[in-house]
Amino acid sequence: MRHPPPRFERFVSAFTALVDAAGADEPRILAGGRALLADLVGVDDWLPTEYAQPDPHYYRQYLLHLDPRGRFCVVSFVWGPGQKTPVHDHTVWGLIGMLRGAEHGEGFQPAAAGGPMRSLGRHTLRPGDVEPVSPAIGDIHQVANACDDRVSISIHVYGADIGRVARHVFDPDTGAMKTFTSGYANAAQAA
Repeated sequence: MRHPPPRFERFVSAFTALVDAAGADEPRILAGGRALLADLVGVDDWLPTEYAQPDPHYYRQYLLHLDPRGRFCVVSFVWGPGQKTPVHDHTVWGLIGMLRGAEHGEGFQPAAAGGPMRSLGRHTLRPGDVEPVSPAIGDIHQVANACDDRVSISIHVYGADIGRVARHVFDPDTGAMKTFTSGYANAAQAA
């Protein structure tokens, strides 16, 4: 983000200090980061319009900040009505904060070879809610815009440059896994 709003600058500064102090202590990052992200998404007046633009066919992921040392990134996910992800993982810790609208999430457990994946249940995130994901606590899920008539936006913080991380999508009926790298909708600015 070229000219970050003050609220976002304060968030990045505080998250950087948290990561500096916590090092590789993932539970500490998730706990402290959850509070910081809840504060950020608790007010919906700071996200520049250019990072809130939906696509008519697919959800978009915009890079908002990449830590200079690659320890974390912050992205906005913009969901048009009816849009959803495939079942996927992250391979790194993450925090999902709901800024605008709502999202349905469904967690999954990997299948035995060739068998269907097991649903771990569905939940809904509303503005101000924050949810952690991590290989250590579960990070395979599917996410969908819960609003049929409007855009929803969530802010995510990941423990790597998530747009460049090799991750996996899954067929929930067979457990078959395929590798993918997501990239960013603002790839030219993110490079």
